[in-house]
Amino acid sequence: MMQAAPRPLRKRPAPRHSRLRTVLALLAIAIIVAIGWAWGWYYAASIADRALSGWIDREAALGRIYACGSQSIGGFPFRIVTRCDKAAARFNNNHPPFDVRATGVTFSAELYRPTLLRGEITGPVTLADPGQPPVFVVNWSRGRLSLFGLPPEPEQISVDLQKPRLDRVAGPGAGMIFQADSADVDGRIIEGTARNNPVIEITGHFAAAMAPSFHPLLAEPLQGDIDAVLRGFKDFSPKPWPALFRDMQASGGGIDIKSLRIERSDAIIVGSGQLTVNEHGKLDGVINVAVAGLDNIVPLLGIDQLIGQGIDRLTGGSGSPAQGLGALDRLVPGLSNIVRDQTNSGLADNIKKMGEPTEIDKKPAVALPLRVADGVIFVGIIPVGVVPPLF
Repeated sequence: MMQAAPRPLRKRPAPRHSRLRTVLALLAIAIIVAIGWAWGWYYAASIADRALSGWIDREAALGRIYACGSQSIGGFPFRIVTRCDKAAARFNNNHPPFDVRATGVTFSAELYRPTLLRGEITGPVTLADPGQPPVFVVNWSRGRLSLFGLPPEPEQISVDLQKPRLDRVAGPGAGMIFQADSADVDGRIIEGTARNNPVIEITGHFAAAMAPSFHPLLAEPLQGDIDAVLRGFKDFSPKPWPALFRDMQASGGGIDIKSLRIERSDAIIVGSGQLTVNEHGKLDGVINVAVAGLDNIVPLLGIDQLIGQGIDRLTGGSGSPAQGLGALDRLVPGLSNIVRDQTNSGLADNIKKMGEPTEIDKKPAVALPLRVADGVIFVGIIPVGVVPPLF
């Protein structure tokens, strides 16, 4: 007999109350996750806030007092952001003290790393005597600051400035003092801890930097990199840098210049060496350098100015280089230019004889030691610069 084909079985719909339980379970999980995330954010925000407050307290111990016109916190759900509008600071540790004002400062931290604070400073920043109009104005296209570690024990500090410029806007010598395409500095503890014998490595880089009012060598754009290690600090507790360098001197520490490179359009200087601090706070030591384009650098060292100063004193003047060289021109017109040329060419030849021929970037160069004695930099017996005391 013929039998009808069996009908396919149909799935019975899940009971309505079962579907409701699933939806409610998912909703409960979502609520728990949201509450947990919110709690985590507020917990991380409290850590970041304590870290920022700790750094401010550390600065206050150094005589640098910070304040905000208004302050807010946000960034939920993935970041913690603290903004300070109309930021101000007073540097009481300076003599005389001075005030600093900025348009705003914003610090942010990632939720998973609340002790790494990244700050962005909105320029311009003004510097002035307390209660007086600004004397200096600093500006940049972007200014960033990074602080890592739990205060008061920093582990790493970084500053990155794009298009920085410093101008004097009042008083004598008004005008541009410093400018660059970029400048950044990074300092971190590579041995020990902030509490116990920290060894600090500092690296820096600058591009197209100029500071013509400081020295003729800085009147053209410079590119440079430096990597140095500072040893001999007892700790890195809140104290001024002169006090830290006194600790370095007392412990027999010093500064290891691992690498140095400074480049102009017409010259390159590379070097490395070791320096110590003497009881007067001045540097001693040797830096081994190689120089390409030495003939272009020597005329900027100002040796002819020293000669002119000496001539003026011999003739009963006040020690002015221009007057001394002018006295030579009164004796024989054009004699000052001959002195300049002979001084610079003779000095360049003598420096070359003191060193050894070498190369930098396939360019002929001279390798020679720079001796630093009581803060004065010598090439042989020729003084070419002075480093101010560290304390």
